[in-house]
Amino acid sequence: MKHLSASDLMPLEQYARERAAIRARLIEHRQLRRLVLGPNCTVSFEDLETVRYQIQEMLRAERIFEPAGIAEELAVYNPLIPDGSNLKATLLLEFPDPVERARRLGEMRGLERCCWLEVAGCERVLAIADEDLARENELKTAAVHFLRYELSAPMVATLKGGAALSAGIDHPAYHHAAEPVPATLRAALLADLD
Repeated sequence: MKHLSASDLMPLEQYARERAAIRARLIEHRQLRRLVLGPNCTVSFEDLETVRYQIQEMLRAERIFEPAGIAEELAVYNPLIPDGSNLKATLLLEFPDPVERARRLGEMRGLERCCWLEVAGCERVLAIADEDLARENELKTAAVHFLRYELSAPMVATLKGGAALSAGIDHPAYHHAAEPVPATLRAALLADLD
């Protein structure tokens, strides 16, 4: 899959003019790529468009327009774009109450390594989590993790052949699944495997 370069991004002034329309389109796009797993977990599957939007937003927020700064943002976010044999996602653990959040994130240490995908008829694939930096410590896991699900060629072929896709988390403190994932999400993820 293609990675983004500086030429794929809008200058800050142009982005500012078009931001409202881009944001509206991306909210809808992200909804199709979002999977809710239980009451406290959302998995947002990334693609070229979600990553482009995130980079544009970071450039805008930080007022980055120098080529070196743009290159840094590209280096940080390009690894979130699927490579054709994998699916990449942002895992969010959400607890509105700060006291509950602290307690539950302590109970959920290691949860990011218990996230899975399964193509019907194939072995379950565990996510590879946080390849850029560790997001858990001896006390708790983080509320945000970056996941990569690496699929074998037979799994991709089976999925493209019509097999169902399931996803879930099997952790002692949090066990939820989507079996199967919604058809709209499955269709969006198939495009990531081209």
